[in-house]
Amino acid sequence: MTGNILKTKTRIKLHVNKTKHELDIDINMTLAEVLRDRLGLRGTKLGCNRGECGICTVMLNGRAVYSCTVLAVDADGGDVLTVEGLSYTNHLHPLQELFVEYDALQCGYCTPGFLMSLFSLFESGKRIGLDEIRESISGVLCRCGAYPNIVKAALEYSKKFVNNNV
Repeated sequence: MTGNILKTKTRIKLHVNKTKHELDIDINMTLAEVLRDRLGLRGTKLGCNRGECGICTVMLNGRAVYSCTVLAVDADGGDVLTVEGLSYTNHLHPLQELFVEYDALQCGYCTPGFLMSLFSLFESGKRIGLDEIRESISGVLCRCGAYPNIVKAALEYSKKFVNNNV
């Protein structure tokens, strides 16, 4: 009966924030768990852990996804960008700077989810307005109610860095 034993571990490869990783993981681990617990990228937060709050949003192969709903084995070979990857050369990304400038965070727990959702929107190359911003952040929950300032920061980013180039 040894042929019926289920495999519980596997090796995956991920390209996370421009760094290659090979990891031995349990097959039931989510991408969020691998990012946080195996790679130490604590910017990816876990809120509901069932795809309802959006706090765990990351970019996977160019798309915003709730990392708590993606099995890490399904991300094997993928390219992942987390909130830590937005910063470069010891400087905040301009969207992060605008979040600070516009006080678009209160407790900050949901902030990575908002940043990654908006980053995905801004990377789309489309002209961005208020409706697109609201739609983009509609899947991320903020219990502190920072939405008005998040929208203001996103509109400013769109004006400065996106819509001038379209």
